[in-house]
Amino acid sequence: MVPVLMFSLAIVAVNRSKTNLKTELFTSLGMLVSLIGAVLVYQFGTINSGLLGWAGLGLSLRLDALSATMLSMISILAFVILKFSKNYMDGDSRKNVFLGRLSVTIASVQMLVLSGNLFQILIFWVITSICLHYLLVFYRHRPQAIAAARKKFMVARMGDLSLAVAFALLYASFGTGELNDIFTDVASGVVFSSSMTWATILMVVAALLKSAQFPTHGWLIEVVETPTPVSSLLHAGLLNAGPFLMVRFSYLMNESTSASMLLIIVGGLTALFASVVYLTQPSIKVSLGYSSVAHMGFSLLLCGLGVYSAAILHVVGHSFYKAHAFLSSGSVIESIKSNKAKYAKRIGNPLLIALSIIAALSIFMVGAYFWGVHLSEDFSLMVIALVIVMGMSLFLVQTLDAKSGIQTILQTALIAGIVAGSFLTFEHGARWLLQSEIPALDAPSMSEKITAIILLVCFGIVVLAQLFAPRFKQSKFSYQLGVHLRNGLYANVLFDRMIGSLKHEKFKWANLTVQEESDQSKPTESELLIKEASQLINQ
Repeated sequence: MVPVLMFSLAIVAVNRSKTNLKTELFTSLGMLVSLIGAVLVYQFGTINSGLLGWAGLGLSLRLDALSATMLSMISILAFVILKFSKNYMDGDSRKNVFLGRLSVTIASVQMLVLSGNLFQILIFWVITSICLHYLLVFYRHRPQAIAAARKKFMVARMGDLSLAVAFALLYASFGTGELNDIFTDVASGVVFSSSMTWATILMVVAALLKSAQFPTHGWLIEVVETPTPVSSLLHAGLLNAGPFLMVRFSYLMNESTSASMLLIIVGGLTALFASVVYLTQPSIKVSLGYSSVAHMGFSLLLCGLGVYSAAILHVVGHSFYKAHAFLSSGSVIESIKSNKAKYAKRIGNPLLIALSIIAALSIFMVGAYFWGVHLSEDFSLMVIALVIVMGMSLFLVQTLDAKSGIQTILQTALIAGIVAGSFLTFEHGARWLLQSEIPALDAPSMSEKITAIILLVCFGIVVLAQLFAPRFKQSKFSYQLGVHLRNGLYANVLFDRMIGSLKHEKFKWANLTVQEESDQSKPTESELLIKEASQLINQ
């Protein structure tokens, strides 16, 4: 019902006189229907529709705790982003074309999360990518956006191929594409064959490519010239397809050590790399791009550790935060320019830095004690807890290792306590909400533990470097490192050269066009007026 509303809005967008009214009406109805779906899941549990297809492949809908959560999130984002887009595109002659494309893209994402069959997931996985391409190249006179869209198009096709092969292997193994039947067989203890293992690995590859993980992340950083609503929808919605795929097939992922290892390594290293590079970026939109890469990496890392409830919690939180960040990026710049607040400078005292670490660990342990969480008994939760403690240390050190008053220090400690308590509370709630759709926390294998420990050491080294940064701020090495990090360690440049993304002729096949863009090369009425005015002035 909700995707039908968005597809209908795309059709109505052709009528210019009614677009403004229909946008708010359709998205409001979408939120209402999503709420009704969530209530139905709460009352009756998982709801599966009949299959419209042949030989176990076709179209079917699955409404469960996971799809209801994602659908509700997407519906709220659709309401906000489309409402913002009306004013943002006001005065543009192709405003309705833009709103139509945006609506189709949102509807495709909604159909993806509601899919109950392998065939349907694959179809809408591809459709969302194609729709995104049309949004990215909406302004075809912006060469950087076009180059990034071509690169993204190629990366997406690699992901599509990986997912198609993975689903073919799953269909051959289970004899059906219905998710309900596949999950039932897995829960009953079906023998995990080598083809299933390869299927999980290929699904991980598809998720990594979809969520812009290292080293294919460059296209996401380069699409900042697209309209702001597109950036908001991309970072808050479409990137989440990777973690969603992992959580949807969590019962299969939980049986594959190889797939989990790949998620931990690539997701963890991407999160570390992007979060460090993010701190060096002078551009707000570019820094938000690296932030999204890091968040997606962390979400996929959580999936690799088997903490799927925390992954979905992180996805939902990141989506709302990133949508707001992009839609308000212009006003944030003005706010910073007018901000006269003075910030305390770090001292770099080792004792105060150590105190910050101890305080962060103590705050989190107190919260875990009140929630009855025994970190020593659950390795995966302990890994996540240590990462959060590292982040809290960086937050606390800003006041403890500075000439701050006692009131400021207490306020900072209170905020850190709220962060720790919020994570423990919402993670517990997410686990309760998704308990029927995700496997119970299980002890990871020895290889997974070793990999996670090595990753934690890498995180720790980087955090310590940041904690002691004031002591080495003026060194030549710090300056040189900052330059390299600001350029993303040149990973994107190397990837560009590898695939030849800047060669126009090589990417002709990725230059999708539509009929309404054929007149874009013609000057608009306003451009003709400006040209005539300039000629009069010259005369």
